[in-house]
Amino acid sequence: MIDFRSDTVTQPDAAMRDAMANAPVGDDVYGDDPSINALETWAAERHGFEAALFTASGTQANLLALMAHCERGDEYLCGQQAHNYKYEAGGAAVLGSIQPQPIENESDGTLSFDKIAAAIKPDDFHFARTKLLSLENTIGGKVLPLSYLAKARTFCDQHQLQLHLDGARVYNAAVALEVDIKAISCHFDSMTICLSKGLGAPVGSLLLGSKALIHKARRLRKMLGGGMRQAGILAVAGYKALTENVERLAEDHANAHYLASELEKLNGFSTSGYPVQTNIVYVDVAETINRTRLQMRLMEKEIRVSLSGNPARLVTHKDICRADIDTLIAAIKASH
Repeated sequence: MIDFRSDTVTQPDAAMRDAMANAPVGDDVYGDDPSINALETWAAERHGFEAALFTASGTQANLLALMAHCERGDEYLCGQQAHNYKYEAGGAAVLGSIQPQPIENESDGTLSFDKIAAAIKPDDFHFARTKLLSLENTIGGKVLPLSYLAKARTFCDQHQLQLHLDGARVYNAAVALEVDIKAISCHFDSMTICLSKGLGAPVGSLLLGSKALIHKARRLRKMLGGGMRQAGILAVAGYKALTENVERLAEDHANAHYLASELEKLNGFSTSGYPVQTNIVYVDVAETINRTRLQMRLMEKEIRVSLSGNPARLVTHKDICRADIDTLIAAIKASH
């Protein structure tokens, strides 16, 4: 099956499966899993933070970060398109009693500092206390410039805010910018990294931050049912993902550019309004095309796409090669 729906569909390769099968394990709730401990120690040092916490998912890692930074009745600022606002089931509000204050994203994915400043609440008991600014990089496949991140750090220091990064695809950003990951992470008080997208691990995300923040988050993780036992079989996969699968993300980016250019050649498809920066391709599909029927016809040829939105989104990843893109394009031509 060729699957363009998301980079979350990646499969662990044979070497990763072998490492998982032979991973040293213990009870992580007791702090006894050597593979978990090794991953957290290595990840904290690698990304320039004091401590790290292995979590079940990016959604859990983001929620833990928000709840560790904010108390009940506090507020965090984020983009209207931010994953931890729009796509995580309202967890901050429902489970953390934290008020989100979404701000319209600019066309490049950034947030206007003037708009952020206007949204910060006065120190008055009528208002929620504004504690945190949360950014996302990449966001919708767009990369936030390093200069913008530096300005965000300065802005938060001036306004006494903490700065969090939803870094689900932060390594895509680093590869696209051709910089070391620390050039991004150095600006933030906390950061998450998803291991199970383009990096290719089957499960898990990391939350990085200060020792105090991670200590609080570890307690919250237990509260949220995230205390795992012999989870070292997952941690070794995450370690291999971070140490062996980063550089090859450039292949995904090149394939995304190729996919966009090939889709642009098809009648009824247009990618011209959505420049490709990383591994996510957006395409306008003409109303004359029956998207449901096209999806079904592609599925019959063992090609999975999601055309429900407009623009539709297609994602390249380690299990998509150039020949798979050619197969998709040929199948679309034959189907309408």
